[in-house]
Amino acid sequence: MQFLCDHLHLRSPDPETAAAFYVSRLRARITGRTENQGALRVILDLGGLVTFIEAVPADTVMAPQAPFVGIEHVGLRVADMDAAVAELRANGVRFLVEPRQARPGVKIAFIEGPDGVRIELLERTAA
Repeated sequence: MQFLCDHLHLRSPDPETAAAFYVSRLRARITGRTENQGALRVILDLGGLVTFIEAVPADTVMAPQAPFVGIEHVGLRVADMDAAVAELRANGVRFLVEPRQARPGVKIAFIEGPDGVRIELLERTAA
């Protein structure tokens, strides 16, 4: 049996605004819009990962601040951390963890996405 990644499912009180962040800051591409039981779902291609952003009522409880049990962040690979950081800063993106060398061959940083989503940026090079 083989298991393959199909999609990432995010929930937001404003999926259009959340999707706009991923498009304008992380170069995602909107591939569709649909409704799921009356709730708007914006569908993105986020670096090859199908991502659903689905509407929830404004009073829906937010996820707790990290660390917590469960999915803690989304990781996106970049070819050039310095260039990615410069572009994101120019677009007003908030850094939660400043860029740093995590170990030989791996640089990381964390940014804040919409609705409290933590997004890790990774640059992997030969160590």
